[in-house]
Amino acid sequence: MAKPPSPPPLLSVRTAVILLLGVVFGAVVGGLTYLAGSNVPAALLAGMMSAGGVIVFLHKEIR
Repeated sequence: MAKPPSPPPLLSVRTAVILLLGVVFGAVVGGLTYLAGSNVPAALLAGMMSAGGVIVFLHKEIR
């Protein structure tokens, strides 16, 4: 009997790499911002904004 076809992956490798790099860069920027001023809300905001920027940039640059 034939095996049923397997479902496609949830995320492509490209998408996973872009999201992972966005999270890593966001964490680094957030951590450095916190160390610079010990202000948690500012560090979270800086980390989230940089993660979003990196994700958009890599989405356009990685083909």
